Amino acid sequence: MSAQTEEATAARPTPATGKGGAPPPGASRTRAARGVPYLLILPTAALTVLLLGWTMVKNGLLSFQNLNRRQLIRHVTEWTGLDNYTNALGSSEFWGVTGRSVVFTAANVALIMVVGCLVGLLLARLGTKTRLLLSLGLVLAWAMPVVAATTVFQWLFDQRYGVVNYLLDRAGWHDMAGYNWTSGRLSTFFVITVLIVWQSIPFVAINLYAATTTIPKELYEAASLDGAGTWKKFTSVTFPFLKPFFLATTFLEVIWVFKAFTQVFAINEGGPDRLTETLPVYAFTEGIGSQHFGMGAAISILTIVMLLALTAYYLRLVLKQEEDEL
Repeated sequence: MSAQTEEATAARPTPATGKGGAPPPGASRTRAARGVPYLLILPTAALTVLLLGWTMVKNGLLSFQNLNRRQLIRHVTEWTGLDNYTNALGSSEFWGVTGRSVVFTAANVALIMVVGCLVGLLLARLGTKTRLLLSLGLVLAWAMPVVAATTVFQWLFDQRYGVVNYLLDRAGWHDMAGYNWTSGRLSTFFVITVLIVWQSIPFVAINLYAATTTIPKELYEAASLDGAGTWKKFTSVTFPFLKPFFLATTFLEVIWVFKAFTQVFAINEGGPDRLTETLPVYAFTEGIGSQHFGMGAAISILTIVMLLALTAYYLRLVLKQEEDEL
């Protein structure tokens, strides 16, 4: 019995140790290798905290102050507590702009996802040369600076010299020859929506095409043998396989559209009569335009809180999806 015990003990692997019971040199190298990724992201994390974190802190402090031209000239700090927040949340104008921003975001994101997915599926079906040409056009549209793209659209929809009015006039709609696209709320939102959708389609289309290349072709072949058409293949193969992609892309587009400022402000500065203001433009107008910087800071903080709530909901969906897959 003792011989068997000795053999079993001898057969057990003994932990490798260095001199004096210290861990072997390889273990220390392994721990050092694990710390390399954190060292690599440390400069970026520090820069992000410096540029964004400190700005957020200063903006948060400003939201609790009454700061306008008089305070700036006298170098006086007037703390008002939660007055800016209570005034904003108690204002019907704030909630009207919030509702408008939600509807505007929902309409834009729906159009972006539908058109972007159609273009992405088109890329997957085109030949190599045609796909390369279309991809190049999408990348150029995506790479164009926002201000430059907005300037181009202002020219396209110009009342007197715009290409859109010229083409509509030549097509038979002569009343559109001198139409002012920024004179009404719906027409202004139409121009802004076309601009934002045009800028966002490349991101969705190129990413969707890249994602479709990861789907095994055997799944489509099996669906074809079952008699599935194009729509059935999309609903039974493409969409279930790329559901995480659709979820992540939709979430990113919601954030991008909800905080869009340049397009809305540059087209008509939130006009006419402030009827096309979204929350970022509303915060700018109240803060810089009215020189009530504390109120503008409070509105921007409330906007960030809404986006954080949306982010929390998205993370909850992701975690639930991961639990279902396990």
